Amino acid sequence: MYKDIATPTRTKEILEKYGFSFKKSLGQNFLIEPNILHRIVDFAELSERTGVIEIGPGIGALTEQLARRAKKVVAFEIDQRLLPILADTLSPYPNVSIIHQDVLKADVQQVIAEQFMDVDDIMVVANLPYYVTTPIIMKLLTDRLPIRGMVVMLQKEVAERMAAKPGTKDYGSLTIAVQYYTHAETVMHVPRTVFMPKPNVDSAVIRLLKREQPAVSVTNEDFFFTVVRASFGQRRKTILNNLMSQLPNGKEKKVQIEKALENARIDPKRRGETLNIAEFATLSEQLYHIFYQEA
Repeated sequence: MYKDIATPTRTKEILEKYGFSFKKSLGQNFLIEPNILHRIVDFAELSERTGVIEIGPGIGALTEQLARRAKKVVAFEIDQRLLPILADTLSPYPNVSIIHQDVLKADVQQVIAEQFMDVDDIMVVANLPYYVTTPIIMKLLTDRLPIRGMVVMLQKEVAERMAAKPGTKDYGSLTIAVQYYTHAETVMHVPRTVFMPKPNVDSAVIRLLKREQPAVSVTNEDFFFTVVRASFGQRRKTILNNLMSQLPNGKEKKVQIEKALENARIDPKRRGETLNIAEFATLSEQLYHIFYQEA
């Protein structure tokens, strides 16, 4: 068995060998605790039939753990300086492919079609760069990829927002967006002390298992998410006031909005964070029919 990359000594050796310096702009923080990586891989429930997509492999610490458990690993790395390091550290693992591309600009569907023809199961497993966590997760969900789900490390506060329950301070439009597509659960907290360099925030690992169908059925998804975002426009405002101020021509449409709330059996004095996803779906349908189709 090869020595784990994710130890302080081995990480320093690799960085010194290549004269690598961290780029703050790319959110580079490398894990130096193998046991945490083992647990992340455990949460992903991989098998010899699983293909894994990783984003931001760094020097390959998580990648090697994935390669030992999965059939194939495809990792997207944006930093060209890391490519020769990864070629070296991951040389023992022929089942790893590195793609030098920004995952936000990549055609991930095409990559899956080309790279994962012989797998039965696909998971995303990554220590995500914190400055682009939400755009990456939302792209992977809205692209409707044939994945089972994701196990990703991200900023603790963002994980808490994604897994939040109605009526809590963390519950918001991001919660609804993520839980519309997945079952979300924070599975582990990770202290800042196990990274090099040490970040300014604590981290958490969240598991997002894709639903077979979205959590609710709506006529127009874009409009549904518009209503959700509008409802959280200003957290201290009532849902009626938020919808009036955030929706197009909302003030002129006050009567229609009140009618939609009444039909959805939602008290106009409630706040957005008290509504569950089913109530948002009902409200969105009422607004769509009254607010738009009557126009």
